[in-house]
Amino acid sequence: MSILQFIVNWLTRLVIYILSSGPVPQHVAFVMDGNRRYAKHKHLEVSEGHLDGFGALKRMLEICLRLGIKCVTVYAFSIENFKRPRKEVDTLMSLAKDKLIELCSHGDLLDKYQVRLNVLGQTELLPPDVLEVVHRVEAMTAKHNGAILNICMPYTSREEITSAVESIVRSHQSGEIELDDITPETLEARLYTKLRDSPKLDILVRTSGVHRLSDFLLWQACADTQIHFSDVYWPDFALRNLVPVLLDFQRKQWGF
Repeated sequence: MSILQFIVNWLTRLVIYILSSGPVPQHVAFVMDGNRRYAKHKHLEVSEGHLDGFGALKRMLEICLRLGIKCVTVYAFSIENFKRPRKEVDTLMSLAKDKLIELCSHGDLLDKYQVRLNVLGQTELLPPDVLEVVHRVEAMTAKHNGAILNICMPYTSREEITSAVESIVRSHQSGEIELDDITPETLEARLYTKLRDSPKLDILVRTSGVHRLSDFLLWQACADTQIHFSDVYWPDFALRNLVPVLLDFQRKQWGF
């Protein structure tokens, strides 16, 4: 290890120690945006941009876990992304399949930190080979109780809310629930995140300078969630970009 790398690692540990001494959010979500523009800016193939984006996910996930954040949710693939060029969609599906397995490998992040992996969304739209991997990795981590990683793919918040409403309708038709008993909490309990035991969403971060939520966690982010927009492309997003977000969260928790 070089002296420079030693210093960087030491500073990282120091920053994480200081941040974890204050209030720590329980649930942080990321819209991992900017992989394609990052690739264009770096004169790379789009597939390389997505690969570097996965590297950023691993780095950011480990930082969150070291901070003591108990749930991380990421927007990996929108249902609308199926409209992209077939070559790019196929590349993303292949990358997802390989990297889901890598994440769950012995000694990797999910094993090391005992993280339970959930894939949320309209998963029946996934190619059969990818869906088989999804079922496998969810089963591999089902008994992990250290933290939760929700990977939303293929997902939109509208579909999630629609699914919750359909579930309520079925429950009413079967006599399990009366109309007068239906409340916002009834719907919330049927959202994908709640069905997988995710805590209330504290922070939502979108990268790449785009100021919209793009149909991600619209219900979950409508109350006390702090929403932050970063100009940094997702593959470049690092601890230095997360620090101001966490400091703002702590400042508001302390009432400053």
